[in-house]
This record gives sequence, C-alpha cells and structure tokens, in this order.
Amino acid sequence: MSNTETENVVTMVQRRDAANRADGVYTDGGAQRWSVQAVEALLDLPLPELMYRAQTVHRQFHDPLRMELATLLSVKTGGCPEDCAYCPQSVHHPTGVKATKLMSAHEVRQAARAAKASGATRFCMGAAWRAPNDRDLDNVAALVEVVKAEGLEACCTLGMLTPAQAGRLKAAGLDYYNHNLDTAPELYGHIITTRDYEDRLNTLRHVRDAGIRVCCGGIVGMGESRRGRAGLIAQLANLDPYPESVPINQLVKVEGTPLAEQPDLDPLEFVRTVAVARITMPRAKVRLSAGRRQMHESTQVLCFLAGANSIFYGDRLLVTGNPDVASDRSLLERLGMSCDAPSAQGKAVF
Repeated sequence: MSNTETENVVTMVQRRDAANRADGVYTDGGAQRWSVQAVEALLDLPLPELMYRAQTVHRQFHDPLRMELATLLSVKTGGCPEDCAYCPQSVHHPTGVKATKLMSAHEVRQAARAAKASGATRFCMGAAWRAPNDRDLDNVAALVEVVKAEGLEACCTLGMLTPAQAGRLKAAGLDYYNHNLDTAPELYGHIITTRDYEDRLNTLRHVRDAGIRVCCGGIVGMGESRRGRAGLIAQLANLDPYPESVPINQLVKVEGTPLAEQPDLDPLEFVRTVAVARITMPRAKVRLSAGRRQMHESTQVLCFLAGANSIFYGDRLLVTGNPDVASDRSLLERLGMSCDAPSAQGKAVF
C-alpha cells in the first residue's frame, strides 16, 4: 500500500471514530442530546458508512418497504409580510405571485377527496401568513374539520400561533402542525429578518402544549456550510421531544427571490443530510419535500435508502411543482415499495 493510500485509510478511520465517540452525544434527564460537533462528524463519514448506519437505524424503527404519501395544498397563497429569502410568496420579492383569498370548504373538500383517491394519507394545508388572526384561524379550523371528515390526517402550516389558537386547532381535530426552523440558529438572521428564532420555538411549544404533533424541518442549499447543516439537524434532534415528522427541503430557486442565483447543492450533500436526520431522530417520519421535482430519480432513491420514508406528492407543492402521482407510483412500484403494508410473503403491494 502506498503512503497516499495509507493516509486515506487512516483519515477514514479517524472520521469514523470521531462519529463514534460519546463525548459529542450526551444525555439530559434521560433524553439523548446531540452536539453540533457530533452531528458534523456523522456528516463527515464516508458515504457508504453513513448510509449503512442510517439504513440500520431505519430498519430498527420503520418498515423499509413502506412510504407515507402526503399532499400539500396552498389554501391561501401570496401576500406574506415576512421577508424569507427563499420564499416566492413574500411581498418583499418581485416574483409575480398574486395574493389569493382563503379557499372555500367546498374547494378543500374536493382536493382532499382527490388526494385520498390517489393514495395520500395526510393532507396538509398551507397559508401565507405571518400569523393568522382569530377569524382566519376559525375559518381554517373549519377546513380541518372538512379534511378529517374525509378520513385523512390533517396538517396545517399557518405561521406563528398563540396558545389559544393552537388549542382551537386541536379542538378541530388537527393532527400535525408544520413550522420549520429553516436553518441553524446562527444563520437564521441571514435568511429572515422579520421574526427571530425564538418566535419559531415559541410556536412549537404552543403546538406541543396543545397536544398536536409537530412537523418541523428545514431547508438546505441556501449557501450554508456542512457545519451549518449540522447545526440545523442538532437543533431539530434536541427538541424535547424531537418532531414526529421532519421535512428536509432543498432550496427551490425562484426568480425574484434573494436566493435565486444560489449555486446548486451537491446532491450527495442532500442525501447525507437525510441520513443524519434519520440517525439522530430515529422514530420520526423523514420527508422529502420542496425541491424533489428537481431531483434525479437516483437521488431520490438514495434518499429512501438513507431513511426518508415520506414524500409530498401530487401535482402541486405550494407554488412549485412536484412530480405527478403516476410518476411517483411508478417509481415506488419499480423499487418494490408501497404506501401499503407488505404482503405476507414480504413483497410490497399496491
């Protein structure tokens, strides 16, 4: 073996050992805690080693042949007063997105029925608000009741909530509330200036206190370093408890937003992020969300192997397209995967 080959082997062993060391992962009252250094050490692992670890954890807690299918409907688009640098719905960015009124119960019922007919089990509704007022909240609560009446899990993303508003949504039957952290705490001010990190954490607390399950993730590819991605994952994993649902979004670059010219993220960096999310939050549903349309099928498959077991599918994801139902079904079928339980022989069925 040459000196160079020997040095490469030594480096790989050192990186593996760094991820194995217990000094970066600690307990706090019985709950596992992750330091940013420990998460970064996982991200630094050779990809085959990282994928092996992620797949091992995935199989311990989940059926590797089963995929959750969810649909996201924008029930109120555009006109948002926040200045999120990635978002085409912000009034601060000249993207051409027109503000709309809240959809009617009839429109939502039709969309929910179509989603259920296509195999979705969770129906998520997004509204472009900084925070809903009480009248808006009451109207959304009525939409939640419509979705629940169709036999679907209901999820909403509406911006910041008060404790009373979270309680109102719980009473309507809401199963999940989505409120992403977006990025690491130290990077947050570079992406959003109209609210701070604590605002997001407060809403998550209100949702938890109301007894609603949490859907919370972030966006990668916004110019952050690997250390920045580690900071995001550590923040999510250290929520007590960590989210039941963790959407990993890839930046969708939209003309008119400040991040429109951001260089593309290496697809394998996205896969690494999914794998580390799986390892650090083993029981969570890890979802491929925004940006999946731009991914090659092979990247999506690697994400599934890394532990992603939920996808948003259908013809729309907020204001950016998503692969259509037939394409998604075809991919899952070719992989031998299903949204249904495997048969007694172990083969996934549709």
